Amino acid sequence: MIKNWLFFFFIIGSSIIYSQNSGVIKGKIIDSKTREALPYVNVVVVGSTIGSVSNENGEFEITKVPLGYNSIQVSYLGYLTTFSEDYLVTNEKTPFIIVELIQNNEVLSEVTIVSSPFRKIIETPLSKQSLGIAEIERNPGGNRDVLKVIQSLPGVASNPGFRNDIIIRGGSPVENKFYLDGIEVPVINHFQTQGSTGGPVGIMNADLIRNVDFYTSSFQANKGNALSSIIEFTQKDGNPDKLNTRATLGTSDAGITLDGPINDKTTFILSARQSYLQVLFKLIKLPFLPTYNDFQFKVKHQLSSKSEISFIGLGAIDKFKLNESVNDKVTDEDIIKRNNYILSNIPVQEQWNYTVGASYKHFSENSTQQLVLSRNEWENNAKKYFNNTTNPNDLLLQYVSKETENKFRFENTITSKSSYKINMGVGLEDANYSNATFQKFANSNGVSEIDFSSDLKLFKYSLFGQVSKKYLNSKLGTSFGVRFDGVDFNSEMKNIFNQFSPRISLSYELDPKLLLNASAGSYYQLPAYTILGYRDASNVLVNKNNNLKYINAKHLVAGLELKPSNDARISLEGFYKKYDNYPFSLRDQISLANLGSDFGVIGNEEVTSTSKGRSYGFEIFAQKKSYNGLYGLVSYTFVVSEFKDKNDNYIPSSWDNKHLLTITGGKKLQKNWEIGGKFRFVGGSPFTPYDINASATIDNYNISNSGILNYNELNSERYNNYHQLDVRVDKTWYWEHFSINFYIDIQNIYGSESKQQPYLIPTVDNNGNRIIDANDSSKYVLEEIDNSSGTVLPRFGVIIDF
Repeated sequence: MIKNWLFFFFIIGSSIIYSQNSGVIKGKIIDSKTREALPYVNVVVVGSTIGSVSNENGEFEITKVPLGYNSIQVSYLGYLTTFSEDYLVTNEKTPFIIVELIQNNEVLSEVTIVSSPFRKIIETPLSKQSLGIAEIERNPGGNRDVLKVIQSLPGVASNPGFRNDIIIRGGSPVENKFYLDGIEVPVINHFQTQGSTGGPVGIMNADLIRNVDFYTSSFQANKGNALSSIIEFTQKDGNPDKLNTRATLGTSDAGITLDGPINDKTTFILSARQSYLQVLFKLIKLPFLPTYNDFQFKVKHQLSSKSEISFIGLGAIDKFKLNESVNDKVTDEDIIKRNNYILSNIPVQEQWNYTVGASYKHFSENSTQQLVLSRNEWENNAKKYFNNTTNPNDLLLQYVSKETENKFRFENTITSKSSYKINMGVGLEDANYSNATFQKFANSNGVSEIDFSSDLKLFKYSLFGQVSKKYLNSKLGTSFGVRFDGVDFNSEMKNIFNQFSPRISLSYELDPKLLLNASAGSYYQLPAYTILGYRDASNVLVNKNNNLKYINAKHLVAGLELKPSNDARISLEGFYKKYDNYPFSLRDQISLANLGSDFGVIGNEEVTSTSKGRSYGFEIFAQKKSYNGLYGLVSYTFVVSEFKDKNDNYIPSSWDNKHLLTITGGKKLQKNWEIGGKFRFVGGSPFTPYDINASATIDNYNISNSGILNYNELNSERYNNYHQLDVRVDKTWYWEHFSINFYIDIQNIYGSESKQQPYLIPTVDNNGNRIIDANDSSKYVLEEIDNSSGTVLPRFGVIIDF
């Protein structure tokens, strides 16, 4: 089938003469402080000699621009030379780029300051990576999913499975926070695990993304409630000149994106996607049938030359059904057993969520004020019956939960005449959480039952400030920030001084090409609502009475960064994280830091804030921007992640992969072909063996429908190392009124196999009845079935721009 598609597009491409082979870029150059237009500024397409000069109104137009993704370099006397993000240029699409130039008061006006395409800010001189849209679009194995692309970056562990769990420097997936145009987005994945952040497919549509900034430490004070990473997505603005349309068709979903002007001061961009995985999974005989829809939009209005307002929205509807006819006409016994195991474990699930918000900015000569208002809701429903009946007596799980947040944040950023940069502000949040849970569960201690309803209202508040300044002729960069957080959950959390969060960053230029960077900080995160809102049989908020605390992580990071050329860099960083007050499960006697990479709910139980942990290691990262069409990056991380067990001994956490290696590269070929590859090596992670005796007990297995873990041997075993090669091929055709990009993205091209913990199931007789142990009538006879993956997964898609 793939061969037929390739042949079809090859014939089309070979038989049609292009009407043009170059395009146009338009834009405007302004001063970042005064917002005034800058005339006679040099603008050049990066990697070429094609360029232009802005007119007296700061406007420019560059013709004969190569088709495809391009960025521009903007130079002006007395200002920092600036590189734009990547923009797609076609015969029909003419991007409009607004470039804000920054004046440096410490240099003479007749000096041109040279910058780098690798953007850096004084507040975060290290532990930051940036991805442009071209890198996201073309990432092999990423399937245009931004969160999968992030797994190529240093410090990020990528699971052999299909989930988007972001595991940073040995930290749990719950420790990450996501922002879209400065507005926090709590739900980032379809079918997201409640109490964590992972899921199988990202909600964020790459068609609306301009760039992604990824921070693994040295967090700015205006962003809180994160322990391992902050990920900021910046969306595109709509085109101010004309309506553009993009249609996408892939192996899992189809979508459409529109952008253009509403009037001369207002632009918009919006998208909608719908999956057809339910049809595909039914055809290939999978036991679960997921369906998802998502939407995303941005409207930007220029109130005046000094002020603007943006409205954004993001949402999804997810439904998950069981394919109970999956074994029809199947004769392979192993496949039948595996399907039956999955059917007996996975609940029927539905989720919906949305985030909407407004961001207002006012620009003064030496300051910028920003006001952000947002609202987000997330509802999660799950139900499970024994043997998938609808008999009320067979009910194992009925879960309905809703999270609602209304947020306000105000920031004022001042740049003084003495070049101090000061950011300060306040945040307020009204949160509502409801939960109705009925659940039977089994562990080594036997069968238990949870049955409660909870409604919880919370009020959160924060204060923050940060001061940054360069010294010694701009060789030394310094930044110091503080943050205070509080919530009216209990007396411990209500006092903001218990969550005093200082941080400091330093950067020193040893040589024009060599930088020494360091940072230290203490960061706090509120435990998940599932923990805060849990009640016992007496309707008491037991975790409130247990004096629950904010989770704390202290970071120490230092490193060197070498820039051998303007489009290349090499960095070495060492890091240490120390965790305190992590929630510890009283039911299973383990730290919740080990959970978060599976479907369901994390933290719906009694805990104490007594768990401690640490992670440490180093990263080596090398990146080369495009040189004669060749580009690539190499990332290696050594990481140790440990948390204390119930005996107060440090043991490996579930994220202790030790070795993480990623090599990504690509080549732009003639006639608009492009090929890329990504190799990943992931050290085997620890896992907990089964408690065979407890698992075999009939009462236990009829509730758990799976093996029960022996937490007395927490993470005492380890999976084998895993490696995988992904390959992507793109071909683009440019015609007069539209362009077509066809791609094939093959994950795990050589079929590397990953073995996970085997499934533990009861042995059945010829009639399908479970066999009871002849020596103990209270137990089943159990057997293991293989749980491995190593499938070559080809995906293809078509993107049409017009």
